[in-house]
Amino acid sequence: MSAPRRALIIIDAQQEYFDGLLPIQYPDREQSIARIRTAMDAAEAAGIPLVVVQHELPAEAPVFAVGSATHQNHPAVADREARAAKLVGKQFASVFAGTELDAWLREQGIDTVTLAGYMTNNCILASAADAEPRGFAVEVLSDATGAIDLANEAGSAAARNVHETVMALLHSNWAAVADTATWTAALQSGEALPQSDLVSSAAQGRASA
Repeated sequence: MSAPRRALIIIDAQQEYFDGLLPIQYPDREQSIARIRTAMDAAEAAGIPLVVVQHELPAEAPVFAVGSATHQNHPAVADREARAAKLVGKQFASVFAGTELDAWLREQGIDTVTLAGYMTNNCILASAADAEPRGFAVEVLSDATGAIDLANEAGSAAARNVHETVMALLHSNWAAVADTATWTAALQSGEALPQSDLVSSAAQGRASA
């Protein structure tokens, strides 16, 4: 089996998730941004192309408003923007929707996208699901993303529950989920990350119930 041809995609590692209206609650945001930086270093060392994605909304928007302080990438990512192979602005949850990323990845011969950034429960989830019909294999770095507490008319969930549930959901079908250290080791060995499947996950779920 040939080695994965990866690109590391950093999604929306913006100040909105640190100083804005959507502060990441789990995992700890300072720890997750450090893991994002570690992944970027590992990708550079391995010659893996880096894509930096930024959510962009109109100036009057309450979040991610272009030109605002919270629209800017976190300093840990911003100081690497000039070294990224591709910069992408997006308006939807998926990194593929309304952007040229799909075409660019194909031009580069990429078959596997590694996702890190924010949020677990929105753009990471949407991008992983959107990659499936496009034919890309997906990896998600569980300690280099993060979730928020949620509550609305449909119910509520703490950020830790949201994050862990989405990671299990992704690993069951749409992505190989691993921490940054495990992914870095896979880079160095040229191997794909192991991934579960829906049937196996269901069987394990029944056994542990």
